[in-house]
Amino acid sequence: MKPAATPDTIVLHVPFRLVKRGGRKEVQLPDGAPVQRRTDSTLVKALARAFRWKRMLESGEFNTINELAEREGIAPSYMTRVLRLTLLAPDIVEAILNGQQGPEVTLGRLLKGFSIEWASQYEISCWPLKVAPEAAGRAAWSIPSR
Repeated sequence: MKPAATPDTIVLHVPFRLVKRGGRKEVQLPDGAPVQRRTDSTLVKALARAFRWKRMLESGEFNTINELAEREGIAPSYMTRVLRLTLLAPDIVEAILNGQQGPEVTLGRLLKGFSIEWASQYEISCWPLKVAPEAAGRAAWSIPSR
């Protein structure tokens, strides 16, 4: 008996969407599909710049945002918006650095503004973070496993 012939063409359907994220295109899988985490280099770079600028201002190396912005060659209003990233809750910063933020979390979205209160930051639906019940009074948060 002869084995069945293998077809020459195989059709494979893979549901996905291409979305722009941080200036580059990224494949977005359907809900429930396992996701490999990747850091958003644009967002990580902005966080690094924000904390560096904050340190330069706090140390007295520069007296004003305008002075520092002029040296960096950027608009003071942009620097002010990037500096606000230093007000994100520490666990949110850690999630971003580890690539664990939701796909909706982009530099553009964060630069539009967010609450400076950490609890309010976690209420934004795009954060994959929840309050750890045992830490409710300590402003500590946990990242649920997916």
